[in-house]
Amino acid sequence: MSSSSYDIPLPSSLLPSEASPEWNNKADNAWQLTAATLVGLQSVPGLVILYGSMVKRKWAVNSAFMALYAFACVLICWVSWAHRMAFGARLLPFVGAPNHALAEKFLLAKSTIGYFPMADFVFYQFAFAAITLVLLAGSLLGRMNFYAWMMFVPLWLTLSYTVGAFSIWDDDGFLQGKIIDYAGGFVIHLSSGVGGGHSCLSITGYNIEIVTFNLIHSVGPRISQDRQNFPPNNIIHVLGGAGFLWMGWTGFNGGAPFQVGEIASLAIYNTHLCTATSLLVWLTLDMIVYTKSSVIGAVQGMITGLVCITPGAGLVDPWAAVLMGALSGSIPWYTMMVLHKKSAFFQSVDDTLGVFHTHAVAGLLGGILSGVFAKPDLLRIMYQDTNYCPGLFYTFFKGEVDHGFRQIWYQLLGAGFIIVWNVVITSLICILISRIVDLRMKEEDLEVGDDAAHGEEAYALWGDGERMRIPLRLHIGPTIPSLCRKRFSIPLTRKEGE
Repeated sequence: MSSSSYDIPLPSSLLPSEASPEWNNKADNAWQLTAATLVGLQSVPGLVILYGSMVKRKWAVNSAFMALYAFACVLICWVSWAHRMAFGARLLPFVGAPNHALAEKFLLAKSTIGYFPMADFVFYQFAFAAITLVLLAGSLLGRMNFYAWMMFVPLWLTLSYTVGAFSIWDDDGFLQGKIIDYAGGFVIHLSSGVGGGHSCLSITGYNIEIVTFNLIHSVGPRISQDRQNFPPNNIIHVLGGAGFLWMGWTGFNGGAPFQVGEIASLAIYNTHLCTATSLLVWLTLDMIVYTKSSVIGAVQGMITGLVCITPGAGLVDPWAAVLMGALSGSIPWYTMMVLHKKSAFFQSVDDTLGVFHTHAVAGLLGGILSGVFAKPDLLRIMYQDTNYCPGLFYTFFKGEVDHGFRQIWYQLLGAGFIIVWNVVITSLICILISRIVDLRMKEEDLEVGDDAAHGEEAYALWGDGERMRIPLRLHIGPTIPSLCRKRFSIPLTRKEGE
């Protein structure tokens, strides 16, 4: 097609070509690839750094490696069969037929959602699936057998995540058009928090949390000394990993509309507004109750804000995002810092990084609040021909309160489905794996940590037995002999343990 076919001549760089067909919107294509990369960066290196730094030093390698392995494994499974189960031809009302997503004809055709190649959509959805499994891992750090984790990842992706994604997001899913889940509060976060303690919220939201509790029960708690004393090994790196997670959420929520438009801009704006509010509220509560400004607490408040806004990021006004941030910084704070310490049930559940509270509680909260504050105009712009009921708040002004309560009912129905499905499926997966390998590491290996699991340690401070040259500065005359005398008893070379 030549430029004369248009009313206004276009630059040659914008004209259709064999490499960029007429249906391909170059701006949407560029943004979708960028958004997918940002979501990927949340896992690698974001959560790899966060997990490796937030745990006890002896578990740094194992925790980071669980996240890295899950990211790689999910990609292979996703393109081999899982993508079509989540976004393919309907097999059952809640899942698609498994098929590969590797053919050039399929990947270079127009996406079913958006004006860009299907390869963009497959990669973007892979990044969502991967972070769901990585989030789930946060509940199991410090005791799960790595070989069991290697088996768990593909099984849970196939039997749990794809079902939630298809049911809520795919056009043929039985909950599609009913549940407001803008970017995965139910599909990603809820599932990670309930299943493993953190595997319930978005399938990752609702799904993630369910899996967490289920897995925690199956794998068992950490050893007693780790539960009593489990300090972060590098708080500065914790902040670095948290930064990747926060900034990466720009792609997480900004890419969900699958186009560069008003909804994407609003979603990004609301995401950061809610997150900052949640962090400050959590920090304020820590200072009031414990008289200390906790860095780890601030990171937890950041995460709950990100999770809470996800189901409605592009569908609520900024004032509602602030309110959601205030609630996500206070309600999960109460369940984690007060209720958890008083409840015998919570005390019996060893959720290593508190995923249940940061993802299950915050994810469920965000899902319900999205049903309350979803604005009719924004729903129409995002979904066009839609059957979604307006948020409960707006129905009071139109005399349609019954429609608002109907939407709340749908939100609770979606949460219930994700929770029940993940509890059942995760239990069956754990039973199956336990027949093959132990879900939990051996007790003697739990005492050692990384070296027992992988034969590697995060920090080899003394070279692990090799002969080391003593720094020359040790031979400089001491200014204060009483403080430096012991240094002269060290030989020029030594072996560790000598």
